[in-house]
Amino acid sequence: MTDVHSGSHHSAQALSEHGHMDMAEHMKTWKSFTRLVRWGIIANVVLLVFLAIFRTHG
Repeated sequence: MTDVHSGSHHSAQALSEHGHMDMAEHMKTWKSFTRLVRWGIIANVVLLVFLAIFRTHG
């Protein structure tokens, strides 16, 4: 049985140092995330308004 803490899986960690963050990449990701959340909220509000206006009564 292999130990999950040994082996070549550390190669991904070699690309970054502990305690170091690429702030440009971080801000790009954060802006994309907030844009996605914003449009998700807008889409849900539009859907709720649409359902409130055009709902059918059996």
